[in-house]
Amino acid sequence: MLGGSEPPRAGEITALLARWSGGDPAALGEMMPLVYGELRKIAGLSMRRERADHTLEPTALIHETYLRLARGIPHEVEDRRHFFALMARMMRHVLVDHARRIVAGRRGGGARRVSLDEAPPQSADGLLDLVALGEALDALRALDERKARVIELRFFAGLDVEETADILRVSVPTIVNDTRMARAWLCDRMRREASS
Repeated sequence: MLGGSEPPRAGEITALLARWSGGDPAALGEMMPLVYGELRKIAGLSMRRERADHTLEPTALIHETYLRLARGIPHEVEDRRHFFALMARMMRHVLVDHARRIVAGRRGGGARRVSLDEAPPQSADGLLDLVALGEALDALRALDERKARVIELRFFAGLDVEETADILRVSVPTIVNDTRMARAWLCDRMRREASS
């Protein structure tokens, strides 16, 4: 998805990212049409893991993520790969916040569950509460930022081991070990939270 050759407009995207990182909010709006196709792929992968009757569509997920970026302060991003990683992380936050609103609307009952492939621990039915996953990832981030990013990139952005290693600038074996360790830590954390 993010690997391989750069798109024809990569230089233009890089220039817009530099402007945005430098404090020019208009650059983000100019860049969105150029990266929309890639963002649609990331959103599609994230939404593929959601239940069929989910109230957010990939387009809405992209738009909500864009609005959050546009309202906030510009992020420092080195290149388009880091931008897509940032977008994947922000999409995770949008999905978790959406799940929290649904749970709050139900007064705590029926937490939204999602199917996970390359993600942290699954229950016997192959589903996991996205809110619990978000909270566990936040706790993991406080302990080990890179391991939390590995899970976000592999699960939410749908990147493979090589793409994740490229973005984080570490070796493939490091990503494999980080994935294994992060999954074990998240599994333990979520089990302890569920039993308390």
